[in-house]
Amino acid sequence: MMKLRIAAILGALAVVAGASGAHGKWADHLAAIERADEWQTAVLYHLVHAVVLLALGLHERATDSLTGVLKWGFRLVLAGVVFFSGSLYLLAGTDTKWLGAITPIGGLCMIAGWVCFACASRR
Repeated sequence: MMKLRIAAILGALAVVAGASGAHGKWADHLAAIERADEWQTAVLYHLVHAVVLLALGLHERATDSLTGVLKWGFRLVLAGVVFFSGSLYLLAGTDTKWLGAITPIGGLCMIAGWVCFACASRR
């Protein structure tokens, strides 16, 4: 149940981030510092991976468990969203360029999560 809750909250936050980056003061700020592309990329990866985590949560609910590899996949994808999308949100919102160095860590976590899913499918 916790995985479903995490995925649902992550999905809701992605929609909030997308809306706030497209409307109002955030949209004006992002346009002024020319960072709207980073924000949109963060939202896209955030939302797509929230759906992936939701599917895993539903799988866990249907089967009453996730294998160790799928659990690690869930954790890695969640970490990927935090580091990848989170660093891009902060980069776009604050124009603090060094945050871009954190983004690849999140990308690697996401890739590792997908590799875990591939390994779990072999069983």
